[in-house]
Amino acid sequence: MIRFTTKTLVACVLAASCSTAVMAHHSAAAFNTDVESTIMGTVTEYRFGNPHVYMKLDVKKADGTTVTSEVEAGAGSVLSPLGFTRDAVKVGDKVSIVGNASKKDGEKLFLGKELYKEDGTYYPMYIGSRSIYKETDAKATSIGGTWFSPRTSFFAFLGGQRGWQVTDAGKDAIAKSASLPTPQKDCLPIGEPALMFYPVATVIDVKKDRVDMHVDWLDSERTIWLDGRAHPAATESFPHGHSVGHFEGTTLVVDSTNFKANPIGLSTSLPSSTGKHLTERFAISEDGKGMVYSGKVEDPEYLKAPLEWSGTWLYRPGMKTSNEKCDIKTAQKFLNQ
Repeated sequence: MIRFTTKTLVACVLAASCSTAVMAHHSAAAFNTDVESTIMGTVTEYRFGNPHVYMKLDVKKADGTTVTSEVEAGAGSVLSPLGFTRDAVKVGDKVSIVGNASKKDGEKLFLGKELYKEDGTYYPMYIGSRSIYKETDAKATSIGGTWFSPRTSFFAFLGGQRGWQVTDAGKDAIAKSASLPTPQKDCLPIGEPALMFYPVATVIDVKKDRVDMHVDWLDSERTIWLDGRAHPAATESFPHGHSVGHFEGTTLVVDSTNFKANPIGLSTSLPSSTGKHLTERFAISEDGKGMVYSGKVEDPEYLKAPLEWSGTWLYRPGMKTSNEKCDIKTAQKFLNQ
């Protein structure tokens, strides 16, 4: 769970609204999300990718006619940790999909939530779907390995924005974002620390001079240098900043500056500036089954006061990454729906 320590932060969150913002690069308002329905048909096209999975079904209607239904699911990176992998579906499979039809086109355009094969096998299709995996008793002895941030932690972090102390520039940006598609349509990932709470597999590789972090979301790679180097001049900037760190026992302490400005650098609606400064701690939990991810982010342009947080990741040594690059055509498909 996330624990925020800014005085005015409200820790509650509406998960449904957060999941809508995350999973839909066009507007989820295009779908009748108040009414759940089921379509059944044969898969004729299928693409497992980021930031969406797509498939087409030939659906037989009661009058004997056949219509094509184009189904959108969540991102491969988000679905993979829940159990929907590249090999979950193939062309020719007969499936049933539970979800929401388009307000404009009905079941010709469908937002999938759950998929069932002929033998009853279930697969998740969106960020809020139940996982097919059971929890394990695996315990970590170092921060190296594969970790997973549950969606509850991600939603809690984003939902807490209602209590953040935001500047006038930040308030203006939030207000304008409501009418704009997310920059993730251009394969631009959300910024840290929100990125680190994204419900995808994160692989950490500890080396002698650095720690490499592969966050399985829109090709996000971080390097934390351990060799004592200083941050570069402020004129140099990087998408994920420049990070230096050190270990205190098994806990990694990180200081990051030199960020490029990002229109979703602090949340799905709040930008970050080149003045963003991030400090983080990655500490294995006492039982070894998780990691406490905590820290503080400052950005004078958009935050009136530093934002502090503490949340928990899960240790998942057997979890696979999707290894899917972000595809611009997929990201912008149905953008104007």
